Amino acid sequence: MRPPTVHRTPDWVQALRAKGLRATVQRVTVLDFLHHHPHADAEAIFQAVRPALPTISLQAVHLIVQGLSGKGLIRRISLPDSASARYETRIQDNHHHIQCIRCGRIEDVDCIVGHAPCIEPCDTHGMRILEASIVFRGVCQDCDDTASQRKEKP
Repeated sequence: MRPPTVHRTPDWVQALRAKGLRATVQRVTVLDFLHHHPHADAEAIFQAVRPALPTISLQAVHLIVQGLSGKGLIRRISLPDSASARYETRIQDNHHHIQCIRCGRIEDVDCIVGHAPCIEPCDTHGMRILEASIVFRGVCQDCDDTASQRKEKP
């Protein structure tokens, strides 16, 4: 069994500058929020950072996450049945996700192989495979317990 991955808070100012971006308070705030609240969508980010950044707009958050993902500072995640893209700062490893189909909860799943692409298709159609994005879908324990409790009531 592998030890759990430890995620310490990165130096966002240095990370932004290393990618050729200005370290604005908006970018640093969004990165810090995502680091502590992975798998958030732009609306959740907007609602969370607005108290600290009262002049920020939802459009600005969309532009920030688009720019950060384009520079490789965050990962954009598109999940089945999700109305919007999700974002996370865990980009230095090859991991996947598991999603509850009832409540929408999303968790990280470490890759057993440890390196991309994790699996190989039977036909690459002449393409060099860079990564494989796997989403496991299921029902979390809380949703399962809630469904069981409803069935037990007369």
